[in-house]
Amino acid sequence: MAFGWIEEQARVRRDAGLVRRLRPRPAESPLLDLASNDYLGLARHPEVTEGAARAARTWGGGATGSRLVTGTTALHAELERELAAFCGFEAALVFSSGYAANLAAVTALGPHGSLVVSDAGNHASLIDGCRLARGEVQVVGHADPRAVRKALATHGGAAIVVSDTVFSVDGDRAPLAELAEVCRERGAGLVVDDAHGLGVLGEGGRGSAHAAALAGAPDVVVTATLSKSLGSQGGVVLGPARVIDHLVNAARTFIFDTGLAPAAAGAALAALRLLAREPERAARARAVAAELYTRLTTAGLEAVRPDAAVVSVRAPSPERAVRWAADCRAAGLAVGCFRPPSVPDGISRLRLTARADLSGAEIAHAARVIGETRP
Repeated sequence: MAFGWIEEQARVRRDAGLVRRLRPRPAESPLLDLASNDYLGLARHPEVTEGAARAARTWGGGATGSRLVTGTTALHAELERELAAFCGFEAALVFSSGYAANLAAVTALGPHGSLVVSDAGNHASLIDGCRLARGEVQVVGHADPRAVRKALATHGGAAIVVSDTVFSVDGDRAPLAELAEVCRERGAGLVVDDAHGLGVLGEGGRGSAHAAALAGAPDVVVTATLSKSLGSQGGVVLGPARVIDHLVNAARTFIFDTGLAPAAAGAALAALRLLAREPERAARARAVAAELYTRLTTAGLEAVRPDAAVVSVRAPSPERAVRWAADCRAAGLAVGCFRPPSVPDGISRLRLTARADLSGAEIAHAARVIGETRP
């Protein structure tokens, strides 16, 4: 029978307690949201939603084609210019998603004959980029510049090192300055995904590369998503103009994908301008994360000290993590629940989003609920 193997796979997932289910949310929810990636609280900001509506009224509901045919509008070009200027890079290229941006950067910069060195804790989109790249891939230990140096020493040709800047599971930061130093020793490029750093780290939220004094470096390429701090949709690659020109000509997820919808581009541009005008939002997101961590650890919970806006709280098992998240929801609090195979170390967690717009009372309430529902 066609696809007969699916039932066996489904049984294995059920037995392991790892079945995923879609949960449509209403437009207005009574839950306190610590599950989304809306770090700056901009997804529903009036200026951002109006930016989306204005773009849709002006340019229509869709981009109508790939970026190289009809999918590039003046709005896309404007967004790219302002993203590059804000983050401190020579040029930028916008994609339909952060996933597509990562696939583009890794595959186009890791051609046949090259070496791609990838951190073991990288996001699935970077992992898939490595799988699709035609270069040789070496996976090295998490946040370990010495392991990167050792891997690069085995290869005499072109090479890139690929890493998240802020890892999505525990929220810890990569040692970017050390990685850049190792790359420069061997003439390798550094490609980093700043999905969880843009809007949170660096001066006024300019990102992890800016915080590490690497913004605009000729050997550094940064990818990011527009769907987290900027509250919209889409992805971007930032880097030297010659790298961006290469992606326009070689990145399959740019050449063959429909361009980012105008509404998403308009929302992202409005959010970027709002952040530039209100840079304190970045510091506030970090402060909320620090307060959540302090309250949770004071209550005796095992949490990872946050480097950005992600707070990770360890759970005893996948089953208990699911129950814990469900009990939080029943108490009016939405939290993320990460468990195998989504976590590389096999340890299940609650994953909390520290949003810049959370009040002190909301932070205290969230910590109290999590503590009272612990398994």
